[in-house]
Amino acid sequence: MRQLKKTLLAFMTSTTMLLTACNTPFFEAKSNQEADEAANMQGPEVEGEKNEVQEEYAMTAEMLNIIETEDGVNYIQNPENIQVLVNKDHSLPIGYRPADLVVPDVKFSFDEMHEKKLMRKEAAEALAVMFNAALEDGVEIAAVSGFRSYERQQQVYTASVEASGAEHAQQAVAEPGKSEHQTGLTMDVSSAENRYNLDQDFGETEAGKWLAKHSAEYGFIIRYPEGKENITGYMYEPWHVRYVGGDVAKDIDSLGLSFEEYVQLVEE
Repeated sequence: MRQLKKTLLAFMTSTTMLLTACNTPFFEAKSNQEADEAANMQGPEVEGEKNEVQEEYAMTAEMLNIIETEDGVNYIQNPENIQVLVNKDHSLPIGYRPADLVVPDVKFSFDEMHEKKLMRKEAAEALAVMFNAALEDGVEIAAVSGFRSYERQQQVYTASVEASGAEHAQQAVAEPGKSEHQTGLTMDVSSAENRYNLDQDFGETEAGKWLAKHSAEYGFIIRYPEGKENITGYMYEPWHVRYVGGDVAKDIDSLGLSFEEYVQLVEE
């Protein structure tokens, strides 16, 4: 009897091993099939994407400055570009004057005709839309100073140096050729609440706060924002709005960047 039990136990053990060995390929095949199905559900790998997502900006390479350097000065060769970057390192051609200057249909802080009423046509039309939108919100903004010729900028810069010294002038007034006003894309603005002054107090007025919040919706940026002085090279100017186009302005605003920082991102 004991011998029979041993024989039965040996038979059962060998049968179990045989069944396990026979079923191993089946389980391996099932496991491989499931792995293949999981891989297929992920979709094909796109070359260059892998784990990286390419940032896209409204401003493209075609909108960047074209520069030629002469006697150490970087002269912009495409000054008519709406997204032109003018600063201490990038100068407009001497004597450049936009061909499409017009007077925007907005309230001004003065009545007499003067070249500082002028803006490029696209920017002037956008300014009027923005001012009207502000009025609908019960906020009145006034235009104070737009286009400024190379010759006029020379006068303004010289007067600032004589009045306050070269160091202060460098922080407050651009050298001739390096002023955004010469592009025709900029307007200094103020309000009756601020007595039409161009100073940092404007940023605390109802009009100044409205502009900071809404200007990007109309293609404008606060060109010299607070906290970016070491990047722009100029003090905070809540009154200085610059037209760069709707999509680009929204990009800059949403990213919380200065124009210089945004252009650098596009260049990279």
